[in-house]
Amino acid sequence: MEKAEDISRQLKNNNHKGKLISVLEEIQSKYGYLPEQELRTMAAETGHSLVDIYGVATFYRAFSLKPRGKHLISVCLGTACHVRGGPAIAKEIEQQLGIAGGETTPDNEFTLETVNCLGACALG
Repeated sequence: MEKAEDISRQLKNNNHKGKLISVLEEIQSKYGYLPEQELRTMAAETGHSLVDIYGVATFYRAFSLKPRGKHLISVCLGTACHVRGGPAIAKEIEQQLGIAGGETTPDNEFTLETVNCLGACALG
């Protein structure tokens, strides 16, 4: 209950549209993802539509609408990584963990996601 009260207090002080991201970050830091009920509460308390809030929440990859595992594994499938074996790496991880991309292991330890470019390589 303490979590909800903290978030509710922050919502009342941050109803400007530009502050939606900071409130979403607060919710995600408390729960590990963005629970639907918290987004509904956010809409009711800020006066923003649920559609606007979902729009922001789904635009940024940092936000998740589903619980993620303790460890997030991102496999790049961008052009350079694809050529260098990205799909084979993703397939091996899927087999080892018994999950597909976008899924989380039943013990909530690992979440596997595929991305188009991490932008952190020098394969270029």
